[in-house]
Amino acid sequence: MAHSLSSECTPLKLEYDACFNAWFEGYLEPAVAASASPTKREEYSRRNAAIFQEKCGKIWESYRECVQKAVKDKGLDKLLQQARDENPLTEPPPPPATPPEGSMSSI
Repeated sequence: MAHSLSSECTPLKLEYDACFNAWFEGYLEPAVAASASPTKREEYSRRNAAIFQEKCGKIWESYRECVQKAVKDKGLDKLLQQARDENPLTEPPPPPATPPEGSMSSI
């Protein structure tokens, strides 16, 4: 796994990655079964969001705070704000256009 932006954040990143991966592995298989019914899917998603928060939420918050501090310490916060000012993302970009069937652009 990759290191974090700051070496002091790497242990938190590794802990969070392990927690997330364990949670996500347990989430995937039943999620497919729950996807048949919108009501079941919503209930399943809410229940699993609570499980994630309980198991990984504190680790995520600690890691996020560490990375935010590292961003500020390295002066990257000013660059990020400049990028946001110059290119604000006000709405999601449109999905890529799909070429017409049989066109050569998909080759």
